[in-house]
Amino acid sequence: CGATQDKSFGWIEPRGQAHGPLVESVNGQRILRFMIETKAVPGSVVRQKAQEAADHIEATTGRKPGKKETKALREDALLALLPQAFARQSQVWVWIDLDNGWLVTDAGSQGKNDEIISALVRSFDGMAIALLNTAMTPQTAMTQWLMAESPDEWPEGIAVERECELKSHDEEKSVVKFTRHHLLTDEVRKHITEGKLPSRLALSWEGRIGFVMTESMQLKKVSFLEGVFEDRPAGTDEDPFDTDVALSTGELRQLIPALIEALGGELSADAVTGASQSAAANAPVPAQAASG
Repeated sequence: CGATQDKSFGWIEPRGQAHGPLVESVNGQRILRFMIETKAVPGSVVRQKAQEAADHIEATTGRKPGKKETKALREDALLALLPQAFARQSQVWVWIDLDNGWLVTDAGSQGKNDEIISALVRSFDGMAIALLNTAMTPQTAMTQWLMAESPDEWPEGIAVERECELKSHDEEKSVVKFTRHHLLTDEVRKHITEGKLPSRLALSWEGRIGFVMTESMQLKKVSFLEGVFEDRPAGTDEDPFDTDVALSTGELRQLIPALIEALGGELSADAVTGASQSAAANAPVPAQAASG
């Protein structure tokens, strides 16, 4: 960030080597790193400084600043305080699998994802990005897996672990959380039959990757389980970047298709458009529009 800039973002070297490539290619996988730097000034401090300026104007001129001038005083106060604010940095890894047409980030919020996508579209002419859509919604699938009587009913390779969150969609918006708890129980099934549906569910794949899937199909708390990085070849301790990327993306390239298959397969763009148009055609007409 510049002295009076509250936010700055852009691409940095994935390996952390100054003036190195901004895109690394490992086993055909493209790896990028996005950095966001922000500077924040507490609102109370801005208001206090602006009030001091307003008090000075009133004392010297005898008039009290109006709303427009007060707003300008707050903006001036913010610009004056920003150079003294501490900068905070966050980094997001970006993985592009050209063979499968996947874009994967480890961003923890939709806002960061939006910034990354905007930066990618600006950086690469002609890049088109669309959300992954599956035949079955994650919430429907998670509900089926929790209602199962035994693990035999789960998709091949996928296991339900010991954490989930159930939410109701009624006026009370009640939430039930289970942590370190066996989930194939009558208690969990009872909550579901009463209308509380899973919004988060801990899963594992082939005993190699653990993660929490959300109702919006985000994968959180992704962790490689014991044994995965034991496959690291000897003599790679000096620069583990290539080996770590190869091992992690190699595992994820198997998990993602398995998860998509467990959700009924990927919907084509035409299928998604058709479903949206069908939903719109069958939607009730608002009273105001009908009266017109």
